[in-house]
Amino acid sequence: MRGWIFPCIGKYGMVVSMKLYPYFFASRGALVLAGIVFCGLNAGAQGWPEFRGPEGRGLAEKGAKLPLNWSETSNVSWKTAIPHVGWSTPVALDGQLWLSSATEDGHDFYAYCVDAETGKMLFEKHLFHCDEPEVLGNSVNCYASPSAALEPGRVYMHFGSYGTACLDTATAKVLWKRDDMPCRHYRGPGSSAILHEDLLILTFDGVDQQYITALDKKTGKTVWRTERTTEWTDWDENGKPKRDGDFRKAFATPIIVKAAGKEQLLCPASSCVFAYDPRTGKELWKVPHSGHSASVSPVYGKGLVLAATGAGTSEILGIRPDGNGDVSGSHVAWRFAGKDVPTTPSPLVVDDLFFMVSNRGTLTCLEAETGKSVWRERAGGNYIASPIHCGDRIYFFSNNGKTTVVRAGRVFEQLAENQLDDGFMASPVALGDSLILRTKTHLYRIEER
Repeated sequence: MRGWIFPCIGKYGMVVSMKLYPYFFASRGALVLAGIVFCGLNAGAQGWPEFRGPEGRGLAEKGAKLPLNWSETSNVSWKTAIPHVGWSTPVALDGQLWLSSATEDGHDFYAYCVDAETGKMLFEKHLFHCDEPEVLGNSVNCYASPSAALEPGRVYMHFGSYGTACLDTATAKVLWKRDDMPCRHYRGPGSSAILHEDLLILTFDGVDQQYITALDKKTGKTVWRTERTTEWTDWDENGKPKRDGDFRKAFATPIIVKAAGKEQLLCPASSCVFAYDPRTGKELWKVPHSGHSASVSPVYGKGLVLAATGAGTSEILGIRPDGNGDVSGSHVAWRFAGKDVPTTPSPLVVDDLFFMVSNRGTLTCLEAETGKSVWRERAGGNYIASPIHCGDRIYFFSNNGKTTVVRAGRVFEQLAENQLDDGFMASPVALGDSLILRTKTHLYRIEER
């Protein structure tokens, strides 16, 4: 059947052509209206360009209607097996989904591209090989946890110190590679890549060194590199750290916000929360603390940077972002401590409320401005993946494949509970009115029929 082609503007100014078929409508006006609706929905489905989506906030597009209920036998548009092992969140643009995997032993690293409409595997690209990868030592992480960053025409695949590559999205051709950015991850890489203007920003917090760097996204050449200024206090008489491993490394993915009249790169590390100028790498301010192994991405709301300190002394810090230097004694507006603070899943800010899930399945709502507790409920299970917000709903994804959907409000209300066969380690993607979910073995597209 012959159809009509309607051009429309998608995210990032891309022109997207949508094909509409001439089904029978009551009037010509109805046909035009249907075309506008179809075009709008699919144009909005164009972008989830980095970990946690646009700006790294975990928020679905305004007006999206994600499904409330699903199972292995209902509201699954397609299900595609993904080879090897990877916890990276897929990134989406212009009908493509890009994600990474690595062999379980950490010797080989791959990029995959899946068609968003059909689930068909479009590209499978071997990118890096490592003869002697560092042993992970646990099952919480893997060798392909960092998420890619995606823009029109290019995808930036990142595997920490094992390598970073830029690929052409039309052909999967490698445009440039880097495998000379060292870091002893100790338990595998975790920080995802983010884009800012002409820069690809990468975070390396390892046992041996801790730094953040920006590459020219066109060439892969280093533009700036900034060493962390964390003041470690656990040295022995020979100048060696008393506590190796977990106490220096971190896995958090930074975000960039406009705060205190300037752009700030908010980048938690082990034992310290940092803010940098994203164009130059200059350190703006920091808040030292007694936590370690930071994995949670910060969020920004009600004029505060809301950051988790990590393992050990687990707190949420509400930080005013208008300071300089060490502001731990002057700019921490509030603290929320205890076992309900997550060490892996990143939180959400929705209007004036802050939502989080602990690794052991406690859901908590706080006032973003004050840190005051609003409600606390048990969802059960364990959690690594970060939640997502859409409309008046928040979706929480557990390690055993359960998704709990609750009302995004001051009164706790559970709306649904859904189950897939395998568990979630990767965070979700909102693609128009669909959810793209990566379990330990498969990639799903979930949408109401």
